[in-house]
Amino acid sequence: MPIAVVRAETFYLPPPPRRGQPAADWSQVPAAELVYRYMEYRMQRRVTPPTETVDHTYYARINQNRWIGDCVCGSAAIVSPTDPRYGCTECGYGWCTLVFPDDVDAVEAEMLLTEQPHLRNWWHDDDPANPYRPEPEPGADPEAS
Repeated sequence: MPIAVVRAETFYLPPPPRRGQPAADWSQVPAAELVYRYMEYRMQRRVTPPTETVDHTYYARINQNRWIGDCVCGSAAIVSPTDPRYGCTECGYGWCTLVFPDDVDAVEAEMLLTEQPHLRNWWHDDDPANPYRPEPEPGADPEAS
């Protein structure tokens, strides 16, 4: 059975319950905010989500079988197409819009064709950081897009 592409809601899970204690329920936490709950638990200190949206857009990409959002500070986090925003737990940069492909399911299905999950990588064609940007059509006006 192939290993599915990892999203925030399948990676950032609550800690196991302590003996005699009820399990934590993170099911109502939006996918983009799960990283903050996870970091608070792991670092044992408060990490508050951003309160404002900033005018910056990131392109989500798949890196070694995980949906990733990269921050301008150099940090990154696992993200999800179910909640297309990203806030940085390192520098505190506010909520940024994430651009996912038009057909997320098709991209994830394409990734499953590569047997080894660590070799599954994908970049959005329009991402300026994409090292494999498609070449423009011969005779096409590069300013037209």
